[in-house]
Amino acid sequence: MKIKNKVSVLDKKTLSLFLKIGFAEGVSFLILLFIAMPLKYVFGMPMPVRVFGMIHGVLFVGFVVALVKATLEYNWSFKKALIGFLLSFLPFGTFYLDRILKKEM
Repeated sequence: MKIKNKVSVLDKKTLSLFLKIGFAEGVSFLILLFIAMPLKYVFGMPMPVRVFGMIHGVLFVGFVVALVKATLEYNWSFKKALIGFLLSFLPFGTFYLDRILKKEM
């Protein structure tokens, strides 16, 4: 029983971490698209794109790593993992993925 409970807690931790990284990645993507890019191209301020571009890049890599880990741990299908990956390229996509995954639970 104890081992099963520990695995269950670990499962929840993995999913929780994945959802948190997905949320942060989604927020960074929106900041990059709707704040930093207009600052660069409308007002000639390239620094926010550099800063938030780097932050978003790091979070995107973390999202992909967390997606692979969650896919392996939960035995998600290739299709489900691919949909999760593709949603990360759309504005608000990771928020939609969060909603889908929480519904399944």
